[in-house]
Amino acid sequence: MRKTLLCLSLAAFSAHASAQSSAQGTFKVAFIDPLSGPFAEIGELMHTHIKYAIEDINAKGGVLNGTKMELISIDNKLSPQESLIALQSAIDAGARVVFTGGSGSTAVGAMVEAANKNNERNPDKAILIVNHSSIDPELTGKRCSFWHFMTEANTAMKMKALTAFMKEKQDIKNVYLLNQNYAHGQMWAKLGKEMLSSVRQDVKFVGEDLHPIGQVKDFSPYVSKIKAAGADTVITGNWGNDLNLLVKAAADAGTNLRFINHSAGGVPGTVLAVSQAKAGQLTWVGEWHPNVENPKVTPVANGYKQRYNKSFLAPRIEMSPRMIAAAIEKAKSIDPLKIVLALEGTNYGFRTETVVEGKDLALPTECKMKRPSGA
Repeated sequence: MRKTLLCLSLAAFSAHASAQSSAQGTFKVAFIDPLSGPFAEIGELMHTHIKYAIEDINAKGGVLNGTKMELISIDNKLSPQESLIALQSAIDAGARVVFTGGSGSTAVGAMVEAANKNNERNPDKAILIVNHSSIDPELTGKRCSFWHFMTEANTAMKMKALTAFMKEKQDIKNVYLLNQNYAHGQMWAKLGKEMLSSVRQDVKFVGEDLHPIGQVKDFSPYVSKIKAAGADTVITGNWGNDLNLLVKAAADAGTNLRFINHSAGGVPGTVLAVSQAKAGQLTWVGEWHPNVENPKVTPVANGYKQRYNKSFLAPRIEMSPRMIAAAIEKAKSIDPLKIVLALEGTNYGFRTETVVEGKDLALPTECKMKRPSGA
């Protein structure tokens, strides 16, 4: 898992080096994620996180004694095919880093594979993929890449942390699995069943459903099945409006369910939906959440809120451009290969509030990374 930068607690990432003697032009980077369609709200929120960090970096002088970051933003419409078109457009425009992750593992995986091929064939136009939110373990496992960095804990790590939580909650007795019908949703259901069963043999799995991603407008039929099955807990990997509508339907049906999710706190409107329902509970795992004073995160979150009038989502997204900037300073170069080498082994995180030991989250990996010659 060498390529995963896991953030569970905040310490500032620093990589200082003397700047080059002369100012340069611009260093182009790209944002590729959904900016239209059912998940546009999340995509735009991620976009403004990246934009906020880049604007701050540039306001402070950029990198390498004056080189400014130039952001190219492309809507991939949540499509792997559109993602590949967007990636090629970014490369052709001169971008050397892509920030992505809100498109799901299929789209991100396609971009990583395309970057591998491009970088082997066109080393002078190499592109680095920085993935802040797509959490398929295979992206740092059997499909790992020298050119891909993940700044979020993966699906299995998150489920393992939540399993430790569920193990102690004896009121969790009857569990329903409701997930989006694509790789991430299928894996979330599979891991939930396997990991929880291994520590709580008394728990019963009373039902399971997969539904089309981004297409269900009314979750009441699913909630009726959950209610009829006698479930007290729902393990769901839903995100975006699919999670908001599910929570709302559960509240409208008068249920008092506990939802176990990977990153619900970052989904716009979900926490508000739960609070307005005045019933049910929502448990997720993440590196930070609002209403916790933190000397590193709070000023950034407040500044973001003031500029965009939106709630801050996740430090890992805003920190992604800053990590690239710090790696450029460390490498004294904007060459993607040198940036990757400067990033390797980097750790970042937050001041510890609660600790889950790394050894307790370690998982087998099938990574057989192919490194460029000389790297």
